[in-house]
Amino acid sequence: MRHFERHRTHRVGWLRAAVLGANDGIVSTASLIVGVAAADATRSSVLVAGLAGLVAGAMSMAAGEYVSVSSQADTEGADLERERQELANDGDNELAELAAIYVTRGLEPDLAKQVATQLTAKDALGAHARDELGISDTLSARPVQAAFASAGSFTVGAVLPLLLVFFVPHAALTWVVSGSSLLFLALLGAVAAHAGGSSIGKSVVRVTFWGALAMALTAAVGALFGTTL
Repeated sequence: MRHFERHRTHRVGWLRAAVLGANDGIVSTASLIVGVAAADATRSSVLVAGLAGLVAGAMSMAAGEYVSVSSQADTEGADLERERQELANDGDNELAELAAIYVTRGLEPDLAKQVATQLTAKDALGAHARDELGISDTLSARPVQAAFASAGSFTVGAVLPLLLVFFVPHAALTWVVSGSSLLFLALLGAVAAHAGGSSIGKSVVRVTFWGALAMALTAAVGALFGTTL
């Protein structure tokens, strides 16, 4: 009977971008709402600030992820091209280099050479990309995927505290948005940890702590400048 293990590394690319986007959407939008509300602004001012923060944040997340992941993809592409040229010009040394990598991982020299020879015969560039450069299809950079995942998840995260502005009495807005946003963050941390197979408790504590700190500081700024300006 074959045994199939469930691994989650194939989720790393989109999961990182999605969690980062949703977390930023909740924290930045909730903090903005709390800060503006703490400055005794009107409901319409709070809504305008929240909507502006949503649009600006989503576009910033998309652009930032695309640029950063594109840079990673460019670096990977350059490394692969360099490796392709080395394989074409100096195949014997590249084979010896690959065998040496397997020796450092615990194989006997003769077996390492045999493995390197067979992998090179099948896909030399793929073998060097994976075992020398650490590049694989699972973890390779995907700029467009990261950009859309970040922007979409940011928007979803930002909508949650923004909707509360429509339904919560203005006098209670600061406390309700803060408390609800911490709940949203805790749920996000739990879902992300479950999807990634990591500790749920640790993830929940991590995201709620930083979210609470961000909102507390923003509320303090809003209250301070709302009374002095």
